[in-house]
Amino acid sequence: MFPRIRGVRHIKDYRLELAFSDDTTAEVDFRRRVVGRGGVVGALADLDFFRQVTVDPEGGTVVWPNGVDFCPDVLYAEATGKPIAEIEAELEGVCSTPSVNRRTSACTGGRDPAGF
Repeated sequence: MFPRIRGVRHIKDYRLELAFSDDTTAEVDFRRRVVGRGGVVGALADLDFFRQVTVDPEGGTVVWPNGVDFCPDVLYAEATGKPIAEIEAELEGVCSTPSVNRRTSACTGGRDPAGF
């Protein structure tokens, strides 16, 4: 399982400091995720609302009062600068010749479990 977010701190503008369960800490800019997006994410463009971010302990990610959250796996990949497939391979520790199943993003060690 990918590390989960255990702490968040608003830095400035749309930048948050995220603390993950593996002790990784990184600053992530959410501007491109919220500004000009509209819909439920549009509320986050208001900086006063954006600052109301908290951690959802059950989901292990950041969440706002209107229920908007972001995938913690994607945020961890951005925080570490590593592709999701590489992180999965490291976490599984079983891929000598990594192969990523496009439908599940699961490391398959060179095999496609679905037979494709």
